[in-house]
Amino acid sequence: MRKFVHRLSEDMPAWALRAFMLVFFVFLIAPIAIVVWMSFSAQSYIGFPIQSYSLRWFRRVVEYEPFLNSLIVSIKVAVLSTLFATAIGVPAALALARSRSKAADAIATFLVAPISMPLIVLGFALLFYLSTLGFGLSLLALLIAHSVVAVPYIVRTVIGVYRSQPADVEEAAMILGASRWQTFRYVTLPLVSPGIFAGALFAFLISLDNLPISFFFGSPETSTLPVILLSYTENQFDPSIAAVSTVQMLLALATLFVVDRIFGIRNIGAPT
Repeated sequence: MRKFVHRLSEDMPAWALRAFMLVFFVFLIAPIAIVVWMSFSAQSYIGFPIQSYSLRWFRRVVEYEPFLNSLIVSIKVAVLSTLFATAIGVPAALALARSRSKAADAIATFLVAPISMPLIVLGFALLFYLSTLGFGLSLLALLIAHSVVAVPYIVRTVIGVYRSQPADVEEAAMILGASRWQTFRYVTLPLVSPGIFAGALFAFLISLDNLPISFFFGSPETSTLPVILLSYTENQFDPSIAAVSTVQMLLALATLFVVDRIFGIRNIGAPT
């Protein structure tokens, strides 16, 4: 008995940690699982428990044009803003990571500002700023606004990965006769590619799910899926919201799957 109690006291921390992980996992997954479950309801309202099952609300996603059009706009803005932010963020990150200037850290910190302030405030400020420049409520204005939010993710991940790599590797390549372009193409770019993929993945998913910024630039041509969902729930509360959310989650999972097959999730953000 004493031996059993002693062994139980030794295993208690491990069991407590397992129990905590289980509760934490359920806490995270349960709301998502309920939303997916509700999307298969045949009822005309959101209720629990579900009386019967159907795919009618997934057909509603396709038949209701605002859902489909806004989903296309969301994907288009997410892809283009990610590419735009990558084109801006990667050169800036490479310059800041190797800079010995005291201002480099301050500039790197400043570049995180768009995600350190409330997005409502940022969206309001960008609306006035871009309207003053003449962009108005256009797709280009929405694209610029999403790119502003995406840049910090790419800059921070690329800086983190690049600073973890020794500068000797690039210097050795140049000593051996490689030009600056060859050094960048065959040495620097492969070294920082995990940071680029990680930042681009975050930027894409954040843009796809962004509501505060998109809300300020909403128009019949530029409304994204989160904006349409918010407007829809103000008047109706049927399971089509759950069906659209399920489609959006599948889209995010498909993105993660493709990235995992191409690069490997475990390698993203980690120096190789």
